[in-house]
Amino acid sequence: MAFDTKAGTRGGRQPRASMMMRWVNNTMSNRIRRSGKMMGFNALILTTIGAKTGAKRTVPVGWFPGPDDSWLIVASAAGAIGNPAWYYNIAANPDKVTIEVDGRTIPVTASQLHDADREQAWQQITTAAPRFGQYQTKTDREIPVIRLVARPAPDPNP
Repeated sequence: MAFDTKAGTRGGRQPRASMMMRWVNNTMSNRIRRSGKMMGFNALILTTIGAKTGAKRTVPVGWFPGPDDSWLIVASAAGAIGNPAWYYNIAANPDKVTIEVDGRTIPVTASQLHDADREQAWQQITTAAPRFGQYQTKTDREIPVIRLVARPAPDPNP
């Protein structure tokens, strides 16, 4: 499905990329590697390919269980006016995403949920973590929900 969520006209500000934010992300990533948690819920380390730069970008994000052993992540940016940078990276390269979770690095394919699929996932997410519902009230963009599905291992004998 298409990655088609545009920035809104109302919402909070996202922190600018800075040395401090990189330090925070690195610190959180190390904590996630040890415990699998961030701010009280399950977390993973998301690695994308930069939409403009082509460089690897890594960021910690919370996740929720999806159908068929998938992972659901939310591009909330804490209710900011725009989507987080990783959303655009995934949109540009949905088949070049990896995650670190439970001590494993897993190649995944990303897709944005829409309509009934998004509504069902959103209900599950806001029940488990009500702060996401609060983020939605801060912005007029529909906060994207992304489903990550493990890619099959390549055939060693093609």
